[in-house]
Amino acid sequence: MSRMYAMLISFLLMATPAFANPHGGGYEGITAMYYGFIGIILAYGVYDIFFKKS
Repeated sequence: MSRMYAMLISFLLMATPAFANPHGGGYEGITAMYYGFIGIILAYGVYDIFFKKS
């Protein structure tokens, strides 16, 4: 389980530049939440396919 957390943290740290929006656009918060949610779903999918023990 700690492998999954390490993978999730590394994915979120690698996706940090995707959170960069110009200031004043009004979408900074929702964009960060959107990309974070997508990252969590993708990380769980990778965990479920490759690392989960039946």
